[in-house]
Amino acid sequence: MQRRQFVQSSAAAITAASAASPLILHAADKAGRKRPVVGVDGHRYEIEHDCFERPAHLPWGDTHGVCVDSEGLVYVKHRLMSSDPTDAIHVYDGAGRFVRSFGREFHGGGHGIDVRSEGKEQFLYLSDLKGYIAKMTLRGELVWRQPAPKIEIYANAVAIPDGKVGRAKVFVPTNIAFAPNGDFYVADGYGSHYILHYNAAGELIRHWGGRGAEPGKLSTPHGIWWDGRGETPRLCVADRANQRLQYFTPEGEHAGFVEGLLFPADVDIRGDVMLVPDLFARITLLDKDNRVIAHLGDDEAWREQVLANNKRLRSQPDRYRVGRFVHPHDACFDADGNIYVVEWVPQGRAAMLRRVG
Repeated sequence: MQRRQFVQSSAAAITAASAASPLILHAADKAGRKRPVVGVDGHRYEIEHDCFERPAHLPWGDTHGVCVDSEGLVYVKHRLMSSDPTDAIHVYDGAGRFVRSFGREFHGGGHGIDVRSEGKEQFLYLSDLKGYIAKMTLRGELVWRQPAPKIEIYANAVAIPDGKVGRAKVFVPTNIAFAPNGDFYVADGYGSHYILHYNAAGELIRHWGGRGAEPGKLSTPHGIWWDGRGETPRLCVADRANQRLQYFTPEGEHAGFVEGLLFPADVDIRGDVMLVPDLFARITLLDKDNRVIAHLGDDEAWREQVLANNKRLRSQPDRYRVGRFVHPHDACFDADGNIYVVEWVPQGRAAMLRRVG
């Protein structure tokens, strides 16, 4: 099930109640305006919408991916569907000031972005809807780019060339996760619903999954993350259209589910806390046992309004609500425990959730 179909998901998922209803307080910024604070004791966040000072000459579209490097710089990957190519990756500092941009070759395909430390260096790993995965330096120099692997399920894969916009066929990767031994895992969320396991050199080791709802099968495996919180490290997949998280061993064996989510889009972990942006207008925090800590920004009436008026409301930012999300597509922690959220809306929307208690 693709995003355009998600409004047809079950009513049970839409009306699922928060196990920990968010407490809304208020805090003042420097201009005296009040910002909402959401969360529960120990996990309270002040929400600053439109937190980046984006230059006027750099338009952006659907803000799909976000990550933070060890210096605190924030990388946002977006997808602008225009015939005039623009940089697909924007970089901002912790104060929201613009630093640089790059990645014009990924114009029209921008999706997942993650940062990884390798020795003394850090690199960006990219998932592109035009049918590629790629590795870049933090300043935008391309290290490598790969289309679909040469295996049977991708025999008919067709990528979109640079300078064009659109979605590839068969292989449409959405996000990447990293194992401690250097291996990485690619979620083919919009293509064939497989997980691809690569070694550190970018060589395919194995693949598993395919579309379905039974254990080991996936439907839009959109996000992916290595979960090392427990005694047995496992791979966590945001099995989005199945409305759950699904766990696998490093070798691809099914290892369990986490139910009760609405439309999970991705995963990030800091300490014992898992962060799950939910495309159904909220952010979920889970503890080390995957019990709900809080659903940030959760509001059932607003969620129903978003779903009922999805296409029209996405394009009308004047109707967005302060302290509420439309379609959180990716989110990540920074080193201080603050959260950055980017949303799937055509004019782009980014927020910082500053931890306040």
